[in-house]
Amino acid sequence: MKTPYFALVITIINLIIMTIVLTKVNPAMAQQTQNTLQVLRGKGLEVIDSMGRIRASISFHSAITQNGKFYPEGVLFRLIDAKGQPSVKIDVTENGSGISLSNEAKGFVQIASQENGGFLKIKSAGGAEKTFQP
Repeated sequence: MKTPYFALVITIINLIIMTIVLTKVNPAMAQQTQNTLQVLRGKGLEVIDSMGRIRASISFHSAITQNGKFYPEGVLFRLIDAKGQPSVKIDVTENGSGISLSNEAKGFVQIASQENGGFLKIKSAGGAEKTFQP
């Protein structure tokens, strides 16, 4: 007679504990907290189109010396056209920053601000190039 009574008491205690646990969890609050704390971290990010081609990227590049010239570390943002050519580039380094707007066949415009001064460079579709410096 004691065994069924003991099983009934244990079942009631389990139901009470389960009810308390389930009422403490608030799924809406948990979802809200999770969304505000999410951060995407990495050394680069690439956005691809439906064909799998890279159409935009943000990348970190380390400092290098190439052909005797030092290039400091920086961050490069690129927007790439359907042909795979970077049409917009924005670069930031410790020495300055720059932006390049280009069209493979039509020329480009570059604006740079560096430690030793800035410049504006324009190249036409015909290949004529002009640089403006203050």
